[in-house]
Amino acid sequence: MKKVNSSFTIIAIVIAGLIIIAGLGGLYWGNYLERETPSIKFNQDISMIGKQKKLEITFSDQKSGLSQIYAEIIQDNKGLIIAQENIPSKGNKQKIISLTLDTAALKLHDGPAVIKFTATDHSLFKNQVIFSQPVTIDTVPPQIYLLNPVNNANQGGTCFIAFRISKPSVLNGVYVNDHFTPGYTVLVDNKPTTLTYFAIPIDATRTKTAIKVFARDTAGNEASIAIPCLIKEKKFRADKMNLSETFLQQKMPEFQAMVPALQGKTPLEIFTYVNGQMRDDNFRTLQTICQKSSPKQLWEGTFLRMQRAQPMALFGDKRTYMVANKAIANSLHVGVDLASNAHAAIEAANNGIVVFAGVLGIYGNAVIIDHGQGLFSLYGHLSALNTTVGKAVKKEEVIGHSGISGLAGGDHLHFSILAGGQFVNPQEWWDPHWINDNISKKMIF
Repeated sequence: MKKVNSSFTIIAIVIAGLIIIAGLGGLYWGNYLERETPSIKFNQDISMIGKQKKLEITFSDQKSGLSQIYAEIIQDNKGLIIAQENIPSKGNKQKIISLTLDTAALKLHDGPAVIKFTATDHSLFKNQVIFSQPVTIDTVPPQIYLLNPVNNANQGGTCFIAFRISKPSVLNGVYVNDHFTPGYTVLVDNKPTTLTYFAIPIDATRTKTAIKVFARDTAGNEASIAIPCLIKEKKFRADKMNLSETFLQQKMPEFQAMVPALQGKTPLEIFTYVNGQMRDDNFRTLQTICQKSSPKQLWEGTFLRMQRAQPMALFGDKRTYMVANKAIANSLHVGVDLASNAHAAIEAANNGIVVFAGVLGIYGNAVIIDHGQGLFSLYGHLSALNTTVGKAVKKEEVIGHSGISGLAGGDHLHFSILAGGQFVNPQEWWDPHWINDNISKKMIF
């Protein structure tokens, strides 16, 4: 009888052990016994906090999940809660919170403080991570000092401005209405000086065109100041262009081959797409290319005009396309068309770096040169390319030959200048007097 009882006891102990092991295994595999701490990440620098600072913080725990997140800012030994959340359900692996720190509402003053974030998980061990960082409260906006008090610009032309800022900035440049052109900071007499070439819209007027310098410091404080600028009106041409059946039959298959969606479309339907959607897409591509420019001035002196060439179309020409005496589309010409001999040598207008060499929609075979500080030149409709991306070119260096690629009815060069990603009148850059009065003299401080 004792043996039986002893056997039952052993069996009971084994079963109990198995239950305990199974329970512990369940706790382990269910991440209740894990010891991994959560993580905290930021999408920006938080060392400086201005009047209002936007923060995005990512809390995560890949094991048991988050159970609590907490954030506070401490100044003068006083803690202010800026975020707090309890997460009762297990398994929430990530939580992203967006905060706007309003220093006035939080009654913070300029000077040092500490920002502290805490995350706790659902493990039985309550694993916790605490991130604490010293910060500086700075609510004083930057001051902007214009170095060019007098500015004259033409409709559709380029304007140049130089200014200094009282403190380091993370973003600066010029707004023309809603369009922003970034500035490029260089040392002038050992003083940081920001230079900006920006475009004046072709329809700009004194009353409807607001131009201002903008700066944002490292703490997020912003400042702006209006730029005094006399905008001169300029007359632009308007003409009608008849689209012949021969032109449509010859040129539209070139674009049909580029865009699969144009298969089965009529030549006129293809032209409508090319003049509308493709033209817009090409401009967006150009703006993307122009976002990266050398911080140094690469150009020197007057820009070169294609030699022995006649102008066929000018910057700002307003075109109306006609078919059978009916207007079917419009466009604005954003460069100068120059025609010489067929397959004429095309030379770089000034020193720079080639940033594009290939096919670009309506411009056909094209080359784009970065002349530094947001200034670019574009050469379109080429028959052959004699350069490559990344190559440093000198003024008068042959980069290709003229042709009829793209939306061209005859052999010619389409030449454009872009400032801050916007087209400007190239004729200004061919004029040494304009460059001296509007650029060179304004660099003497």
